[in-house]
Amino acid sequence: MIRYKSFAFLVLMIGAPLGGCSDILSTTDPDIILEANSASAALALKNGVLLRLAQALNGVQGPDAFFVYSGLVTDEWRSGDTFVQRNNQDQRIWEPTNTFNADPYRRLNRVRLEGKAATTALRHYLPDSLSLVGRMFALTGYVETLIGENYCNGTPLSDLDGTNIVYGQPLSNDSVLALAIENADSALAQAALAPPGDSIQARRVTRLASVVKGRALLDRAQFPAAAAAVAGVPDTFKYQITHSVNSNTNQIFALNNSARRYTMVDTEGVVGLNFISANDPRLPRATGANPATDLIFDSAFPLFVTRQGIWNSTAPVSIVTGVEARLIEAEALLQAGNTAGWLAAINALRINTALYPTAQTGFTRGPNLTAIADTFASNTSRMKTHFRERAFWMFSTGHRLGDMRRMVRQYAYPADSIYPRGAYYKGGSFGTALMMPVPFEEVNNPNFTQCTNLDP
Repeated sequence: MIRYKSFAFLVLMIGAPLGGCSDILSTTDPDIILEANSASAALALKNGVLLRLAQALNGVQGPDAFFVYSGLVTDEWRSGDTFVQRNNQDQRIWEPTNTFNADPYRRLNRVRLEGKAATTALRHYLPDSLSLVGRMFALTGYVETLIGENYCNGTPLSDLDGTNIVYGQPLSNDSVLALAIENADSALAQAALAPPGDSIQARRVTRLASVVKGRALLDRAQFPAAAAAVAGVPDTFKYQITHSVNSNTNQIFALNNSARRYTMVDTEGVVGLNFISANDPRLPRATGANPATDLIFDSAFPLFVTRQGIWNSTAPVSIVTGVEARLIEAEALLQAGNTAGWLAAINALRINTALYPTAQTGFTRGPNLTAIADTFASNTSRMKTHFRERAFWMFSTGHRLGDMRRMVRQYAYPADSIYPRGAYYKGGSFGTALMMPVPFEEVNNPNFTQCTNLDP
């Protein structure tokens, strides 16, 4: 489990080499380490990657962190805000110039690049820290998976050579996912070589990398390989990012529960899932009872705000879990025609109440789930149930948009049967965006003009 401390930035500063000014306008930023010159600096680079990851996924507002902002394109979240950047994202308007797009994309790539720098430093100054090196590989693969799932085809992954930018060539989603699998394999190899005294951390890295690999393989429709990759991960495994009021407050809480700029939504755009009315124990929530005071932030639209009850301002968020491993295995069973095995796997999770999130104080949690009966008319309805289970188990953790794309790409569901459609509540209609655009700022890369295509 990742544990962040409020002094994470201080660690970076201590580990950085001292530098001076070459002239009165030139300064050295003390919290940025370009390369390590000691074991402590190597550890500081590693700590910086962990902090960057938490900030990118769910720890920075202005613009928004990835988990919440990507969720606006889906049926997970509705914009309750006045900012056009959030409203357009929620309305599925394809707009690479949307200024909120740049930050989550940039932060994901910082994790990727700084992970490489930390790997090099750890290998040089702490050659026995194989589990730490493995973790850097695994987290690099994780953010590459997110990029491949959520952004359009033609995404360039640039690199650094010292302080010089090495501009990346546009890559298909499939190629980005292939890189993610390579990094997950490197993580597994490093963890396997870890000395006995490092066995606990090595085991955690192995489980993390296994699910990252299985997820990327699932995205590439390699179902048996995906199931094999996650087979050894226990149901109760959780790899979490944590939050601090000092540096990276949980943005699901901050933007929804506190600021009311995001609200949970029920059956958004006709076809969205009923995240509220399902009264599901995996999604504790609360809707304001006083219409005069508990509305969304945008006062022009007097709607109740519905708050999630899983996370408070400093609660950790699981980004990789054993539940996801079981869901990957279940999908492979369904793909293979083993419908009984698929249903048994789904139901084993549903009736295991120890896997449910603990509701925050004051929030409603629905009754325990029961097993689903085998009354399906076809595999089409089974698959839709499968993706519904994934949505409720992994709400607002960066899975839903990739899953919606897969439903269109791999299972041939019409996009307007999956993505919110029809009239938008603030006027006009939902747009046609099926993913997130590479930010317009990336045209500074001479190899990039815009997405090669908008295929799901």
